[in-house]
This record gives sequence, C-alpha cells and structure tokens, in this order.
Amino acid sequence: MEPGRSESVCVPLCVDLDGTLIHSDMLIESALALLSRNPLSIFLMLGWLLHGKAHLKREIARRITLDPTHLPYNRDVLAWIKEQQALRPVILCTASDAGMAEAIATHVGGFETVLASNGERNLSGGNKALVLVERYGERGFDYVGNAKVDLKVWRHARAAITVESGNALSKAAAQLTTVEKQFQLPRASIRHWLKALRVHQWVKNVLVFLPLLAAHRLFDIDAVLATILAFVCFNLCASSVYITNDLLDLASDRQHHRKKSRPFAAGRIPLLAGPLAAAGLLILSFALATVLREAFVAVLGGYYLLTSAYSLRFKRVVMLDVVVLATLYTSRIVAGIAAIHTKPSFWLLAFSMFIFLSLAMVKRYIELLSAQKAGKINANGRGYDVGDIPLIQSLGAASGYLSVLVLALFIDSPDSRVLYHHPHVLWLLCPILLYWISRTWAIAHRGIMHDDPVVFAVTDKLSRALLVIAAFVILFAIR
Repeated sequence: MEPGRSESVCVPLCVDLDGTLIHSDMLIESALALLSRNPLSIFLMLGWLLHGKAHLKREIARRITLDPTHLPYNRDVLAWIKEQQALRPVILCTASDAGMAEAIATHVGGFETVLASNGERNLSGGNKALVLVERYGERGFDYVGNAKVDLKVWRHARAAITVESGNALSKAAAQLTTVEKQFQLPRASIRHWLKALRVHQWVKNVLVFLPLLAAHRLFDIDAVLATILAFVCFNLCASSVYITNDLLDLASDRQHHRKKSRPFAAGRIPLLAGPLAAAGLLILSFALATVLREAFVAVLGGYYLLTSAYSLRFKRVVMLDVVVLATLYTSRIVAGIAAIHTKPSFWLLAFSMFIFLSLAMVKRYIELLSAQKAGKINANGRGYDVGDIPLIQSLGAASGYLSVLVLALFIDSPDSRVLYHHPHVLWLLCPILLYWISRTWAIAHRGIMHDDPVVFAVTDKLSRALLVIAAFVILFAIR
C-alpha cells in the first residue's frame, strides 16, 4: 500500500457540485429555466434574494425540477469519485439547494450523505467549512473543489483535490493544506466562443444586401457602406440572441443529438459568461446602429424584440413559430431597405415571406422526423408531435410553390420592366426555383438534411451552383 494510503481511506471525501462534479452551476441553471418559463420571474427572484441567497435557491428549487440525467458531468472527476466510493465515505457537499443536490446524488449513486443549502443557510465558503469541521473535525476530511471560495474549506481540510484551469488555485490551496490531486479543466477556446456566437449563422444576415441588389445600387458607395454596417449590426445582435436562446434552452438542447454539444449545454463555457457576452454584443450592436438612420435602429429593435419573444414563448406555439421565423428572415430585408433608404418592394417582401415560411416548415419537419426516429412523440421544446408531419410537409411545400407564383407575377408586372431591359429572361428563374424547392423537400423527406435548411442551402454544392446560374440570369436580364 502506498505511503499515506491507509490514512486516506479512513478520511471522508467531501465533493463540491457546481464546477466540480458538473461543468455547470445549479443556481444559474435553475434561474435560467425559471426565466425561460416566465421572464417576469426576474422580479420574484430579486425579491427572494433580499431574504438571502439560500432563500433564493430554495424558492427557485420549489418551482423548477432539473433532470440530473443530462447534466454535463465532469467525467474525470466522476470516475475518480467512483473509485473512492469503494474505499471510503464520499459526501456530496454543495451550496446548491438540497432538493437539487439530492436528485443528483441519487442519479450518480454511492454518496453516503448530502450536505447542501436548506433555504436558511447557504452552504458555501465559511458556512461549508463550519459544517464540515463540526461533523468530521479539524483536518478530518478531504475536500474536492474548484473555486477561490473553497480556500475557506481547504484551510480546515486534511487534503485538497482541485479542479481548475491552470495551477493558481492549487498553489493557493498548497499554502493551507496538502494538495493530493489536481484535475485540469479545458479553458473555453476561441473555437468554443465562435460556436456559441454561431458565426456560421451570420450567412442569414446576408439578406440585408438584397434591397441593395434589387435596387441596382451596387456602385453607390454610401449605400454599400451602410449595408455593410447593417450586416455587422445584425451579426452582433443575432449572436446576442443565439447566446440567450442557448442559455434558456439548456435542458432541451442536452436531449438533442446535435445541440447537446453546444458550448453552454456541454459546459465548455461557464454559464455566467453567457449573460455578460449577450449584453455586451447587444449594446455594441445598437451603438453601431445609431450611425445609420433611425428607421434602421427601429427595425433592428423590432427584430430583437420579436426574436426574444420567439425564444421565450413563440417557438412553443404551433404554427405561430414558423410564421415568426419567416417574419424574422423578412425583417432582415426590411432592415436593408431602411439602411439605404430605398422604397420597399411589395414583390420582394411577399416572395420573402413565402419562401422563408417554407424553409421554416422544413426546419420543423426535420425536427419531427428526428423525434419520430428516436421513438418520441413530441419534438423537445416545441408544440408539435409526430402526427403533424404530413401537415407540416403539405403546408411547407405549398408555401414554397407560392413563392414561385409571386416571382412569376413580378416578372409579368410593370415593376419588372422598369428595373430590367429583358424581363422575359427572368422566367428562367421559375423552373430553377421550382426545382430547388422540390429537391429541398425531397431531401428533407429522406431525413438526410442538416436541421437548418439555410445552412444546408449554403453548404450544398448543387444549391450554390443554382444560385450562380440564377445570378447570371438576372445579370443578363438587366443588360
């Protein structure tokens, strides 16, 4: 037996929860879950906080039940704890509310007992140290932790086991007790942040350039610069919303085969960094927007409010969700119109609503097919069930074909003769669009499409080829 091993197996091992056993914080998680259910609960939480942090945790825990099955556990720490449970008593000791802590302890299994906040005393820092010393005596326990506040506990522990990025915490703990083991946490990388910002989704905001193209103002430098700035503003605003949406959708994302790898759901980025990043991006977006016309700021504000309402409520309302998605896509075109102060085009807006309603239906259709294959009745976080698949398919295809009808009516209208020297050439766009819509739905029907049809359109080689052909058709019609 190794030196000190016999002594170690006699000493209870006390394990922290937030940031140690799991890559998350139960208070923040539960607060976000409550906000997702009712945004106005922020005022309730502020009132509860006046009675102390323990009271806040208890009131939230009374209203929110988090599924411990899909939490982002620290696999290395969990595996080591399992080994220790065969050798000595292991106690889950956390500042999280007792109800949540006990549910996690039951799921993990093997804990001798659970020590947690009880609604009156917040079991963190000095309070946690006091309870452990009373229970096990001075230097009578080992403790696993991850934060500076745990130094108050390690001051009284026989040994420290640290969970951190780097070595600063271990060095500080070594001044107080013996550091028995160290678990390294990966730092949040640029790749993780780019994924959280969903930079690949910025391609959707290219729609702000459509009014510039439709008005044939590509050589108007002021209009081009205004549109570029509008594009940047929408990127920043959209990323703020994406982060907020990910924070509010943690539970459902973790049950999704692809979304569970998102940085916040997987615990790659600390939850507390999310609200700070979202607020910073939003402020920067509107600060830049003030350089443009007031109309653009109003459109950007409307987009933010509508997409926030979608994240909080509308995405759970059957059919309203897809209409809102189509409206959000169309609002990007409206923003482009506002940025360059051009006349709104009835044809462009009508075409946009129908084509993007079809793509929104594709998105829901794919989600329902995935749920059906997984043996589920409902799509997570949505108001649909698998019985709606035929309805979504028929409505989505019909909406796509209506966009072709709008295009055909525009080609035959006086407006097209004002903008194009050879408007009859534009008829070639109709079979191209008919083929693309039909093919998109066929691929979705076969279940082989990316769950975001816009991302599919950008990454699909044939879709890109059709776009190039369409661009040449439009150029020939202009000349």
